[in-house]
Amino acid sequence: MTSRADTVVALRASGVVFVLQISAPIPRVLHWGADLGESTAATAYALALTASPAQLNNSPDIPRSFSALPTEYEGWSGTPALSGHAQGRATTPRPRLVRHDVVIPSDGVGGRIALEFEDEVCGIRTQLRYHLDAHGVLAVDASLTRAAELSPRIGDTAYTVGAFLALLPLPERATEILDFTGKWCRERSPQRSPFGFGTHLRSAHRGKPGHDSPFLFAAGTEGFGFGHGEIWAVHLAWSGEQQYLAERLPEGAGAFSSVLGAGEDLHPGEIILEDGERYDAPTALFVWSDDGLDAISDRLHRRLRARDSHPRGPRPLVLNTWEAVYFDHDLARLTALIERAAEVGVERIVLDDGWFRGRREADAGLGDWFVDEEVWPQGLSPLVDVVRAHGMQFGLWFEPEMINLDSDLARSHPDWVLGPAEGFGPESRSQHVLDIARPEAYEYLLERIDALVREHSIDYLKWDHNRDLLEAVSRGTDGDRPSVHRQTEALYRLLDELRLRHPELEIETCSGGGGRVDLGILDRTDRVWASDCNDPVERIQIERWTRTIVPPELIGSHLGAARSHTTARTTDLSFRLATSLTAHAGIEQDLTSVDDDELAAIARWAGMYREFRDLLHSGRVVNADLADQATSLSGIVAQDGSAALFTWSRFATSAAGQSGRVRFPGLDAHAAYSVRIREDLGSASRHGGDPVWVTTALAGAIEVPGVVLSTVGVPLPTLNAQQAMLIEIRRTDS
Repeated sequence: MTSRADTVVALRASGVVFVLQISAPIPRVLHWGADLGESTAATAYALALTASPAQLNNSPDIPRSFSALPTEYEGWSGTPALSGHAQGRATTPRPRLVRHDVVIPSDGVGGRIALEFEDEVCGIRTQLRYHLDAHGVLAVDASLTRAAELSPRIGDTAYTVGAFLALLPLPERATEILDFTGKWCRERSPQRSPFGFGTHLRSAHRGKPGHDSPFLFAAGTEGFGFGHGEIWAVHLAWSGEQQYLAERLPEGAGAFSSVLGAGEDLHPGEIILEDGERYDAPTALFVWSDDGLDAISDRLHRRLRARDSHPRGPRPLVLNTWEAVYFDHDLARLTALIERAAEVGVERIVLDDGWFRGRREADAGLGDWFVDEEVWPQGLSPLVDVVRAHGMQFGLWFEPEMINLDSDLARSHPDWVLGPAEGFGPESRSQHVLDIARPEAYEYLLERIDALVREHSIDYLKWDHNRDLLEAVSRGTDGDRPSVHRQTEALYRLLDELRLRHPELEIETCSGGGGRVDLGILDRTDRVWASDCNDPVERIQIERWTRTIVPPELIGSHLGAARSHTTARTTDLSFRLATSLTAHAGIEQDLTSVDDDELAAIARWAGMYREFRDLLHSGRVVNADLADQATSLSGIVAQDGSAALFTWSRFATSAAGQSGRVRFPGLDAHAAYSVRIREDLGSASRHGGDPVWVTTALAGAIEVPGVVLSTVGVPLPTLNAQQAMLIEIRRTDS
């Protein structure tokens, strides 16, 4: 339906409501958060009446407003939604609403609001779109189109876009900020800070989100945790450069206290619009919860699982060859590895780096996507035949966006290397970046990958992207134009085209581990490699926070060697197995080097993965809020509450000798449950004896009322450092 102007529109779904006052010149957000119930004229009137704050001393002569597109014209002194210029002019945007459209489904769940603005100062036509889905996730999209006829003053002068930010206001009770940082092998490390005055700005300026990606930017009530507190959060679904901000000014934001937003971090001159040209901003996803971070995760997980492209079948147990053989590709050795993998129940083999021409170390060959005849004189077919003979799927590693200067491709097409005409900057990991926005380079990659997928009926691609983009400019007729945006769009086109040609093909996104984990890339891929670190002490925490956005079935989690290849830490097999069980499980360890007892344990783990994967890959992720940060209790609970699998872990020693009563989140206090300690993978080492109930549950399942598990809590064993225990819970009264 199309609503009239000067009206209040509410989109409602899953306990969330987004309320917009559609008024000239620019609509105002009246509320985003808890559902207010059925829309009534009285509620709409009251929200609009209370949307303007007092006029302050030494301030504009009308109360400051905070609109859907805040600018200085409205007295907004914070970061504007729109910025840019036409060769130094037209720097004061004044968008005015010219049309709007509201669509609310017949069932009243969710809906869309489309707003169109015209700006006679900048000569820009802006479309702003809000979509509240059935899961309560609010997507904000925008496009800017150069329309010279709107502004005769600047005529047909091209307009350079500075930024577009999707911004929403927050109430004063949002007093804390949570975002993430990290590094290689320690991605998604949370950090908290008070929500003070000024701008808390996080920019991802690496040509991708990066290992230190803000990932999810959240503001919430004091002390919010996994299972409690009110939270307003935003994620930018974009695989290029990003910026997130939380901003609080002394005068507030209209009737609100502060602002939360996100958008693409554009380089100067990256987006220059000639008449008729359009810039599409990345989608910003805003998520609200009054029940902690786990509820934020649940909304995002349900949104992803509702996609037509979401993997539906059982997620196959994977063996990736990287840490087992590195560059030592040899048919006999790999055949022995595959045979051992078959013994434990592996269902997919992925041949990692080292199969293509000139690739004996990490300093050559990238770009030459032809099978190395010296290593594989008969091509990859003999290896693929071995894999197929064991009933397994076959996957292959690529790093299409990168190039070594020591490659036939770089020698033949040096102009395809992304970088300034004055000369390249330093290499990173002995590699540079391929300018895949260049049509010839794009077509070359598409042809080579497509040909290999067709020749070997490849089921799976591991798509890597190891280095940051620095001085990412494209040498061409427009002269060293910044190209991160174009590079990202070309990546998306390439992935989309491959998926179109090969609908059954699965693609994993990897970026030196977890350097490109975002919901833009996940619209086109089926799995993320959360980190290159298989050390379970690090991995269990990396994955816990990755699950804030990404559901377990899309997170690769692999069993590594006893001595970690990345940290040199040595851990017990039982801990490594428990840690790598509860996502999309795989193996990185060299199975040809383990003894029969260890192989048998890995086979039991593979059987346990098959036993639980339907639950693991469809349930709700929950985390207990614990005072002892050296421990964690995380679980996955079936959507119908019928079953759950929890992992009780200890990373390091701590002062507390006992856990006290620990509550199991996500369970029904009114239900009855059976509880069983699963030691199929080995017994976790304890620092002392077990509580009596644990000793009983080790012998067989025990009955425990839900109110005791979820409300009162139970004492848990004091594990030694680097140990984990699996606890299976099943409902008995349904």
